[in-house]
Amino acid sequence: MPKIQVKKKDTWIDMTPMSDVMVLLLTFFMLTSTFLKPEPVTVSTPMSVSEIKIPEVNVLSILISPEGQVFLDLDNQNDRIAVLERMASNYNIQLTDKEKYDFSIATSFGTPIQAFKQFMALDDEQKNEELKLLGIPTDSTDNQFKGWVLAAREVKGKDMVIAIKADSKTPYTAIKDVMSSLQDLKENRYNLITSLREVSTTPTGD
Repeated sequence: MPKIQVKKKDTWIDMTPMSDVMVLLLTFFMLTSTFLKPEPVTVSTPMSVSEIKIPEVNVLSILISPEGQVFLDLDNQNDRIAVLERMASNYNIQLTDKEKYDFSIATSFGTPIQAFKQFMALDDEQKNEELKLLGIPTDSTDNQFKGWVLAAREVKGKDMVIAIKADSKTPYTAIKDVMSSLQDLKENRYNLITSLREVSTTPTGD
């Protein structure tokens, strides 16, 4: 008796809808993600149980390294240029359009203003290495930190938020110098950035 042959059929799945979904998801994450700029030094913040979210816009960020160096950052490129122009004017420094643009897209800044032009003339790799050794002066003889904060307040207005991020090993004297400078400028409201510590909720017996 002859065998009955069953015709084989190829299984075909239309992947077009899945591709459309993947493209939509990728677009969503690209539009909603916030990319963090690299910081000049690595800072391990102290732990805290307080959870207060700092806004992502209109912020002046103050970074204090474990060695006590002070770096600043602003969230808006146009604001960065405006603040830089005020500082350069105070110190009679002429800026080029390239220097302004490079500064506006750079990471946290922390260069004494007198060495600004020499620093900006370096290539990116040299800048990253040099920046780790610098910092904005906060001493009483040449407190450029106050100048930057004052210029930032003039540009960003009364709604600007000040956030301080220091390492758990940062000398207290360095943090005190920053806070004292802010108090001299009547900047008495600022946020301290910490890492969130989980609080255990172990039930207690009767």
